[in-house]
Amino acid sequence: MKIICVGRNYSEHAWELKNEIPDKPVIFLKPQTALLKDNKPFYHPSWSSDIHYETELVLKVCKQGKYIDEKFANKYFDEITVGIDFTARDLQNHQKAKGLPWEIAKAFDNSAAIGTFKQPANHSEIHFSMKLNGQEVQRGNSSDMLFSFEKIIAYASQFFTLQVGDLIFTGTPVGVGPVKIGDRLEGHLENEKVFDFVVK
Repeated sequence: MKIICVGRNYSEHAWELKNEIPDKPVIFLKPQTALLKDNKPFYHPSWSSDIHYETELVLKVCKQGKYIDEKFANKYFDEITVGIDFTARDLQNHQKAKGLPWEIAKAFDNSAAIGTFKQPANHSEIHFSMKLNGQEVQRGNSSDMLFSFEKIIAYASQFFTLQVGDLIFTGTPVGVGPVKIGDRLEGHLENEKVFDFVVK
């Protein structure tokens, strides 16, 4: 199982981090060891002082495929949840400034938190949100993505064979920010809570 992630998929978030708007999906990977599920706590790593949450819709791949045509891409996922792409922002900025790869800031253990998967009635307008200590800090809608689920699948499958059980993090909207020990994170898909865990 692999975790495929998309960066800069909401224009306001790209502006938030002073990044250019991409003309193709920005893809990076996380290993299976990055997965955090079942509302287990997220342990703040000692090597970073600036871990950020990035709340995202997450697709679960249900069919193996390679070079998938966009018009058939909706057949390759059947469940969706909300997840968090945890990012060591201080480490990421340091790596970027030196022109170095920044997987260590994105793909570390437990950096890909996911909630309970659901089967939404439609895929075109899915609302999701995240609360930090009871206050909503991020809200998004799949209709605002620069690259749709289908475009992401078609593009990523040119490079990586999609396999059953793979996860696709589809990008975060504006509102990312830091977490600290003691924080509580709650994710909602439409009006249903799909994760609720704490930072330790």
